Amino acid sequence: MATKELKTKKSKVLAEKKVKKASLKKEKKETGQVVLRIRVRAYESKILDASVKQIIDTAMRYDAEIIGPVPLPTEIKKYTVNRASFIYKNTREQFEIRVHKRLIDIINPNPKTVESLTNLSLPSGVDIDVRML
Repeated sequence: MATKELKTKKSKVLAEKKVKKASLKKEKKETGQVVLRIRVRAYESKILDASVKQIIDTAMRYDAEIIGPVPLPTEIKKYTVNRASFIYKNTREQFEIRVHKRLIDIINPNPKTVESLTNLSLPSGVDIDVRML
């Protein structure tokens, strides 16, 4: 009997969460708030910070409301490679690639802001993902 009560409580909690998410989406649509979410990724953190500063300066020039930059967790990929192929098989070398990420939200961007951000020239090695929410 306790398991049935537990299941009904869980289903009620899940239903409440769905209702909350739906109401938040409705509020966002009613207010007409558009968010331009920019995710910037690079292997070197210094180049990444310089490009983020350039993006923020460009957005501030057109009086845009900015949230960020928010540092996201660094993605670390590790690779292990054998040093020798035959005799010294137990000796290995390890390499890693670090991908640094930042998140910037621009709230209610005007067309001039979007146009200036698309014409922005950033250094090579910086990957940008732009979404409208």
